[in-house]
Amino acid sequence: MKEARARATEYGDEQEWLRCVREDLPKYIPFLTQTLGLEFRGRILEIGAGGAWLSAELSKLPKVVEVFTTDHLPRLLKEQAPKVFEMLHANTAKITRVPGDFHHLDFPDNHFDFVVSSAVLHHAANIVQVLREVKRVLKPGGQFVAIREPVWPLVKIKSRARMLEKLVATGVSERFYTLSDYREFFKQAALALEVKNVNLSSGFKYYVNEMVNGLTHARYAFIGAKRSAPVPKHTPANAIRPPRTWPIARRARGGRMQST
Repeated sequence: MKEARARATEYGDEQEWLRCVREDLPKYIPFLTQTLGLEFRGRILEIGAGGAWLSAELSKLPKVVEVFTTDHLPRLLKEQAPKVFEMLHANTAKITRVPGDFHHLDFPDNHFDFVVSSAVLHHAANIVQVLREVKRVLKPGGQFVAIREPVWPLVKIKSRARMLEKLVATGVSERFYTLSDYREFFKQAALALEVKNVNLSSGFKYYVNEMVNGLTHARYAFIGAKRSAPVPKHTPANAIRPPRTWPIARRARGGRMQST
C-alpha cells in the first residue's frame, strides 16, 4: 500500500509511527494553543485525517463541540482511527468519521469554525482547489491550520530532483514545495496566510532550531483565515427594502453525513 510505504519512508517502521503518535505528535497541541495562541472551538473539520491523531487530540479540548474526521480511504477511518482514538484517549462522542475527497468537500458553505490538516496538502492533485474548498466550508472569520507539510529548505532546493527520484524508486509518490509555493497557493485561494515557525524542542536545541529553520530544514505551521465580509456602515436612503411579507430563505443546518 502507498500509505504504508510513505509511513515507512518517514518513520522507519510501524512501531516508530505508533511511538510518534503516542509521544511526539500530541506536542503540536500545546504548541498551537499556547505558543501560537490558537483557540480551537466549535465545529472542526480534519481533512486527509488518516489515523486521525489530530482529531483525537482536538476532541479533548473543552471548547471543541464536534469534530468531523475525513479521509478518502474509508479503511483508515474504520480500522486505524479507532485504535488511535483509544491510544490517545479521545473524546469519541464528539467525533464523526466521514469518507470524502478533500478536493470536493461534502459540507455546506460557512459550516466550520476551524479546518485542520496534518501532512496533507502536498498529497493533493490540486492544492489551490483544496484550499478553495476549505475556504468555502469555513465560517467567516474561521481559520485553516495546516501542520507538518514537507517544505524544501533553501540549501536543499538543488537536491529536489535527486530526492524525488529516490522516492519514486521506492514506490512513494510525494510532492514537495517551497515556502514561496505555499504562499502562492494560499494567495490564489484567497485565504489570508500567516506562516509560523514550528519548534517543539527545548533547551539549547530550541535555539539552534530557531536559527537554522528555513535554511537546513523547514518546519512551519500555515494558518489561513477566511476574512469576514465587511459590514456596511449605513443603508442608503434610496435603497429598496423588501416588504415584510416576503418569505425569508433559510439554509438547512448540517450536511449529508455518512458514518463509517
